[in-house]
This record gives sequence, C-alpha cells and structure tokens, in this order.
Amino acid sequence: MSQEAVPSSQPKGLLQQMEELMAALNADLSQLDADFQQSAERPAPASANGSDRT
Repeated sequence: MSQEAVPSSQPKGLLQQMEELMAALNADLSQLDADFQQSAERPAPASANGSDRT
C-alpha cells in the first residue's frame, strides 16, 4: 500500500486518516469488483477448475 494517502508534512486527525484509508480501500474494492465482473463475463477455459492455482 502506498504512503501517498497520508502525507507526513502535516499531522492529521485519526478520523481524517481513517476516512482517507476507507476511501482508498473502497476504490480498490470497486476496481476489484469491476475486474471480477469482467472476468465472469468471459467463458472459463475447460482446465480452469481452480486446482491449477498456486
């Protein structure tokens, strides 16, 4: 996770830090959901049964 969401030049309140981290997490989860939805639209290859993952 990058440190750019919480610059060290000026101290912030804990609530503001938490709000920024939650916003970043929400954005990451939204992107992950979009990627998942896109991959769910494609037909899976016959060999993709989950056993070949590392």
